[in-house]
Amino acid sequence: MIQRKPGALRNGAPFTEMPEAFHRLQDNMSRKEGGDREMVDILSLVLHHDEDAVLCAVELALEAGVPTKTHILNLLHRLIDRKQTDLPEINPPEALALETALKANVDSYDDLRQAREKRHAS
Repeated sequence: MIQRKPGALRNGAPFTEMPEAFHRLQDNMSRKEGGDREMVDILSLVLHHDEDAVLCAVELALEAGVPTKTHILNLLHRLIDRKQTDLPEINPPEALALETALKANVDSYDDLRQAREKRHAS
């Protein structure tokens, strides 16, 4: 029902008992176009994933200041996958250090651009 009528979120009594983070997210979503639909999509994540994981993803997105469906999905998948993201710092041996820092050279691109301009000029 809620998927077909996302506007019911604003006045639905069952939604008054949602965790505080969901209320903050709903407040944020209600200010943007399509926010009701996006909020429904986020709430429906609990049908497929652990509610605590979804809640944690919502809280992390709110803390980061990026409370969007895409960001919440990204965070949720990171939480579920539990892949190591904090890799140890690596100190490469001196033999691998650059002796001369690379310098960007865009002259060849300028040459291509000028050649193109000459071809198109009539």
